[in-house]
Amino acid sequence: MKPGEGPEGLPAPEDETFLSEARLLPDKVSALYAQVGVSLFGNLLGALVVFAIYLPTTPAVTLWGWAGIFSIVWLTRLALRGRYEKTSLGARAAEAPLWLRRWNVSVMASGVVWGLAPWLLYSHGSALSQTALIIIVYSYAVGSITLLAPQFRIFASFIVLALLPLIARVAIDPQHGGPVLAGVLGLAFAMTATLGSVYRATFERTIRLKVRTEALAEQLRAEKAVAEQARRAAETASRAKTQFLAAASHDLRQPLHALGLFAEALRARTQGQLEVVSLVNSINSSVEALEALFGELLDLSKIDSGVVEPVPAHFACAQLFSRLRLQYAPIAFEKGLALRFRGHQHAFFADPVLVDRIVRNLLANAIRYTEDGGVLVAARRRGDQVRIEVWDSGVGISPVEQDRIFDEFYQAPGRPALAPQERKGLGLGLAIVRRLSRLMAAPVGLRSWPGRGSVFHLSLPAGRLPPDRPPPPLPGPRAELTLAGRSILVVEDEAAVRDSLRVLLQGWEAQVELVDSLAGLEAWLALASTQGKPRPDLLLVDYRLPDGNGLQVLKRLRAQAGLGELPALMITGSTLGGQEDQAEALGFHLLTKPVSPQRLRAMISFKLGRKGAPPRVNPGEPAGAAPLPPAP
Repeated sequence: MKPGEGPEGLPAPEDETFLSEARLLPDKVSALYAQVGVSLFGNLLGALVVFAIYLPTTPAVTLWGWAGIFSIVWLTRLALRGRYEKTSLGARAAEAPLWLRRWNVSVMASGVVWGLAPWLLYSHGSALSQTALIIIVYSYAVGSITLLAPQFRIFASFIVLALLPLIARVAIDPQHGGPVLAGVLGLAFAMTATLGSVYRATFERTIRLKVRTEALAEQLRAEKAVAEQARRAAETASRAKTQFLAAASHDLRQPLHALGLFAEALRARTQGQLEVVSLVNSINSSVEALEALFGELLDLSKIDSGVVEPVPAHFACAQLFSRLRLQYAPIAFEKGLALRFRGHQHAFFADPVLVDRIVRNLLANAIRYTEDGGVLVAARRRGDQVRIEVWDSGVGISPVEQDRIFDEFYQAPGRPALAPQERKGLGLGLAIVRRLSRLMAAPVGLRSWPGRGSVFHLSLPAGRLPPDRPPPPLPGPRAELTLAGRSILVVEDEAAVRDSLRVLLQGWEAQVELVDSLAGLEAWLALASTQGKPRPDLLLVDYRLPDGNGLQVLKRLRAQAGLGELPALMITGSTLGGQEDQAEALGFHLLTKPVSPQRLRAMISFKLGRKGAPPRVNPGEPAGAAPLPPAP
């Protein structure tokens, strides 16, 4: 134990640097006055017993005189307690020394009263009465330990005033072995003093611990307030960061989208100029890398800021597979890969948006790193869990790299070079997968065989199938088409994007009609009905328009006679999602800006291939389908 420390390393009572007496005193005084009621009741009960025992044998003047003195002291202490209780807490704390002195004086007076009892009454009673008097007086001396021991000098003074007169009176009594009995009482006196000393140390420790606890509690409240303020500031900063990234991502996607399309149009016009083609390819790669970085950083920012909270619900595996097929079947088709889905009869109980995001990342990686064979997305029941597995026949991952590929910005070395139009990735996709899986408490795992392929799996709680929701049909055979003779209607409000699409699509030999808003669409429909413009084979529409959205455009066109099955591609600059269900319900594909020209071409070919009609070019009339009927 170090100097100045008490047991268990606590500051010693005399260490004034820890807690001052001024701070401890109000608590001491409050504790003393809280026990006055019990003490007065005990004193009154003992006095009544003594009075009853000595009443038959003691002169009235002596007995009533002692009783009168006792009553005065007892009533004074009762009145003192009443005044203390009526005093406000602030005044009690401010006048704590004064209240303590009053209490001490009243206690000393009580000690004097009990010290007088043996000298006035002892000789008038029988042996039984004398024994009772000794027991009562000694009991009050022992009972005073809890009240007086914290002030050891007051305690010592009290037992001297109450017990020493008793011991002296017993010692001079020639009968009943007075000196021997006095010696026994003296030993009891010493033991009482020792107990008081021990209790005093315990009481001091208790009070100090109480005050220390209150001080620590106050400090904890202050620290919690500071921590709460810091947490709110951090949340505000995180929301601001997320909002900034979202705004920056959306605003930068528009020019990046236009830049990529212009670059592809330039490449189409510079065939044979290898240096220019190489520069255009580099521009496209940079555009795709920037778009991926914005999207993935935004996802990580949203997860880290805590704004992403799982909202579990029952949903069918068929719904998930349908959305995945809409987006990734054209990409797999372009690479010559077989994309299959199995297990659509199962259902999950999880957040459908987060599950969709995880599986999309896994499926995109599988297609990206598979050059031959195919990709399988399967759902399998495992007890009360359903496991989604994404199999590929790609390059595989070595065992030493399998634990690290889920880290941010880590890419496994030694992966083969990809085609120029493909993006290797920034090492964030699997990091997002791991964070989202932990957010849902859904374990994600990996098995891989280098050179043979890999399988990623995600385990989710099994759910209930929604009623009357049959699985979507598998896509039919597709034929590679050129765009010659095809009419494409573009609805886009950004002039740069609109012009880049026109240049690119005309470079692919398509006939292009341009509209910039819903109002412009109505004007185009009216003009088309009077000039006999051909029906469009495909709608390419931006989701956000100045006077509406792309859904309104699609519904308006499909309301026209002969356009009920019009294929559509909807392009958006937002990464927040939310349109997947609408895309499934209305049968359009949703693309996020910037869209690479290769992917746009693959999607257009896929949609026109699903339509299944050959190009129609008739001499003497515009390329495309039959003219539109008059607008309603």
